[in-house]
This record gives sequence, C-alpha cells and structure tokens, in this order.
Amino acid sequence: MIGAHGIGGEVRLKVFADDLSSYASFNDGALTLKSLRPGSNGAIARFAEIADRNAAEAMRGTALTVPRASLPPLGDGEYYHVDLLGLPAVSSEGEALGVVVAIDNFGAGDVLEIERPGGDDGKAGKRFMVPMRPEAVPEWDADRLVISVEFVE
Repeated sequence: MIGAHGIGGEVRLKVFADDLSSYASFNDGALTLKSLRPGSNGAIARFAEIADRNAAEAMRGTALTVPRASLPPLGDGEYYHVDLLGLPAVSSEGEALGVVVAIDNFGAGDVLEIERPGGDDGKAGKRFMVPMRPEAVPEWDADRLVISVEFVE
C-alpha cells in the first residue's frame, strides 16, 4: 500500500499483478477486499477492515500477500519474483557468483541484481546486473540460477 485515498478509508496500491479482483482476501485473511478501481498510479482499494483515513495511513508500506496456491500456474519460461530472490547464482562455467538480491524492470524486461559474497570485514559484496533473457540466463530452477559468462562482471 502506498498511501491513503480520500477520507473514507480507501488505500492507494502499487500493483504487481494482472488482476487483484480475483482475490477476496489478503495477508492470511486479515484484509477483505470490498472494492477495487483503477487509480492514476496503480489502483484504489477499499478493505472491510480499514474504516477511515487514519487507519489507511497506518497501512502505508504494507505489502499485500496471497497464498501461493491462489496464484495462477506458470507457463514455460515464466517465474514469480519471489522464486528468484535469494537464489544462488553461478556462471555457465560453474563459478559461484553470489545471490539474486533484487529484480528491477526499467521498461524493457526484468533485470536481476546479483550480489557477490562480502569480504571478511562484514561489508556487502559488489553487485552487478543481468537481463533476465535466455542468452544471459540460460537456465534456472529452485536451487540455482545460471548466468552466461559473457554477462558476468
């Protein structure tokens, strides 16, 4: 949720799904969707449990979740971001590269951000970005993501 909308308890949502209206409840049943309509930068929603603007403002920053079983099945080459985040990355030559720490989309498709292991000083490792395209990421599964050596920094 990115903020309140009006004084009646509606909230503004930044949406990362094709159709939120197919879900009746969110966050393990804590929020029940009453209405949903398009907004200028996402969607405007009304939840039964949010009665006024103050309650809506208090929800700012809350991520809406649904059970994995409620999500539509994936087609070939499709993935959910949650499945890639934290996944170990290796080069096509077998070198351990680090882990996927972020997925961005700047308009031309998803870009994975890989963080290399940190040093002994406790600092985070250097990061590099890889487009999520077959020539850059030829394979992935639940255990690892393979990055073509040409895309490794």
